[in-house]
Amino acid sequence: QVQLVESGGGLVQPGGSLRLSCAASGSILSFYVKAWYRQAPGKQRELVARFNRDDSTNYADSVKGRFTISRDNAKSTMFLQMNRLKAEDTAVYYCNGGRSRFGPFDYWGQGTQVTVSS
Repeated sequence: QVQLVESGGGLVQPGGSLRLSCAASGSILSFYVKAWYRQAPGKQRELVARFNRDDSTNYADSVKGRFTISRDNAKSTMFLQMNRLKAEDTAVYYCNGGRSRFGPFDYWGQGTQVTVSS
């Protein structure tokens, strides 16, 4: 079994930065950390950033130029650097992955809360 654990969330003022981490543990041989999602209160979970099969990246329009996704494949760890944070970035952030780079991507972490407020 594989567990995904997010960390790095917290309270930050508008314009500030946070760096989220997602660490996979357990039977992680060939495990593929894929994407970051977020869910704000009363809203559906949405994709924030992801790795494509060729290791290129995609971002939600709302975070382009502010967020950067990265990964340490050797350690099955993924990061989300979030800069110039806005109140609308407030949400629970989840990491997502799967046992193969080809999917399915059906493993989720428990989430980490990010609150952007003055």
